[in-house]
Amino acid sequence: MSPRNSAWPKARASLTSTTPTDPPPDDWDGASGFATRAIRVGHRRTDEGEHSEPIFATSSFVFASAAEAAARFSGEQVGNIYSRFTNPTVRAFEERLAALEGGESCVATASGMAAILAICLGLLKTGDRILAARSLFGSTTMLFDKYLTRFGIQTDYVPLSDLAAWEAGLGRDQARRIRLLFCETPSNPLTEMVDLRALAEIAHRHGALLVVDNCFCTPALQRPLELGADLVVHSATKYLDGQGRCVGGAVVGDRKRVGEEVYGVLRTTGPTLSPFNAWVFLKGLETLELRMLAQSRAAAGLAEWLQQQPAVARVHYPGLVDHPQHALVGTQQRAGGAILAFEVQGGRAAAWRVIDATRMLSITANLGDVKTTITHPATTTHGRLTPEQRAEAGIGEGLIRVAVGLEDPSDIRADLARGLNGLNQDVGA
Repeated sequence: MSPRNSAWPKARASLTSTTPTDPPPDDWDGASGFATRAIRVGHRRTDEGEHSEPIFATSSFVFASAAEAAARFSGEQVGNIYSRFTNPTVRAFEERLAALEGGESCVATASGMAAILAICLGLLKTGDRILAARSLFGSTTMLFDKYLTRFGIQTDYVPLSDLAAWEAGLGRDQARRIRLLFCETPSNPLTEMVDLRALAEIAHRHGALLVVDNCFCTPALQRPLELGADLVVHSATKYLDGQGRCVGGAVVGDRKRVGEEVYGVLRTTGPTLSPFNAWVFLKGLETLELRMLAQSRAAAGLAEWLQQQPAVARVHYPGLVDHPQHALVGTQQRAGGAILAFEVQGGRAAAWRVIDATRMLSITANLGDVKTTITHPATTTHGRLTPEQRAEAGIGEGLIRVAVGLEDPSDIRADLARGLNGLNQDVGA
């Protein structure tokens, strides 16, 4: 070995494999507790003995020899090659999220939408069809309807909670080649839910895959793979981060579909998660369970308070007993989640009046932050949909979405009351 390389073999090995001479891995793969896995899995200390996960801010990696480089590129040897598709910090995030979701493999991406696109490019081909829930994030619908159609992939839509409609959509014409079912549960923004065990059984009986967007619940509240789903997709930008700092996404599933097919899309097309963002998400996962449970409690209290406001026509929140799928909370969800939506009387003007009257809540379409956010879905997150599509999804002009953060619940209520009190008086008059 040349003097140029002679100082590096032990350090290089600690990044790519575990040998008897390496520092002991801090990955706790055998841990059973969710909180332990969220804190420990994925970190393998380098020779520096760092306690916090390092950020490997490098575009490429150095090989000990030309033969080693060839073995890495051919796949004969596992190890780092190029940060577009192999980076130790990103890999630590992938391993940790896979452990929390109960999956065999995880591929991290540059955004949640990139994760959905990678699934479609990796698993579908011209002539295949998607059967999706009607209540989807607006950008997901745009991806399916505007861009995938250019490649001969069509999408049909059914009501999320209507299992009979899913069954009928799959069985209507077997020649239509529906390969993939896609849903969010709870949905954005109406928090509609579907029985995942039943939907997975329907999908598999017809030879289709079930993909679940688990952004609203995260594995702290819901684990779709354990309920029969084939793949889980995340916008890590939301609760996995938890403080609105970075953009990223992830796909979790088995070694074949995710570890080979979706990973192949990432390696070739490059919607890559940066090492810094991966490190931020690693730190976010450490407090995920605490945040999700605390924010869910606060959201449940706010939903009950909103039901008492005369100007509020309806509150959408799974934790309320009058929610149509409330029975699924406690069976497939650990809590109701931190997202709620409510409809005010008076349409867009009234909704904007409430939003504009707030002083503490952040008027932004993002969610999953420790800061409570508020938005008007019909003109933001779902604004690119046609009026007909919004009507089909139940998104009216008077609908307001609130993603409850970690502020004192009394302060959140007081801020919303600034606008609601005026509407309440108008209703009373």
